[in-house]
Amino acid sequence: LEFRRLLFRSPESGPVDLDWTPPALKQLEAQAAAKSSFTLDRTMLNAAAGFISDSDADVKRTIDRLDGVSVRLLRFGPSGISDEAPVDAIREAYHLRGWKHLATTTNNGGPLHNGTTDVWLVVDGANVRGAVVLAETSKSLTLVTVAGNLSPADLLHLRGHFGIPRFEGNGLAG
Repeated sequence: LEFRRLLFRSPESGPVDLDWTPPALKQLEAQAAAKSSFTLDRTMLNAAAGFISDSDADVKRTIDRLDGVSVRLLRFGPSGISDEAPVDAIREAYHLRGWKHLATTTNNGGPLHNGTTDVWLVVDGANVRGAVVLAETSKSLTLVTVAGNLSPADLLHLRGHFGIPRFEGNGLAG
């Protein structure tokens, strides 16, 4: 019971931990043909913001509100993800940690993203302290964790940056 409490510690009890990943991710990493990950802290994010066009002022303001971004990318061979159970376990882990599931979108046949995207939030009043985006296709899985003091609209400005999929529309639900 103590292990479970520590493993699934509620995000409301402290800052969003960019290094935490659901245990099932390790199982998927073992199956992946290629994997990569990176974490950008506030200093690196500020440097990255320098490469954003001045015409994207909303994106730059959003980056200023970030404490960090962590991205994990898994690519699978021709057979793809062999077992959906670990992916479902990842979704359940965020539920058990107390993250609020905001949306699940499915895009079948799109040129950029043919799969499912889930979004979870840690909300503090009207602000978002953290977000997780899980983008799954038949042959890849991307897990992006964002920490900071954001408004819900800020999440929309981050689409297409730092590994966050560029979903269409002005809302997160689809």
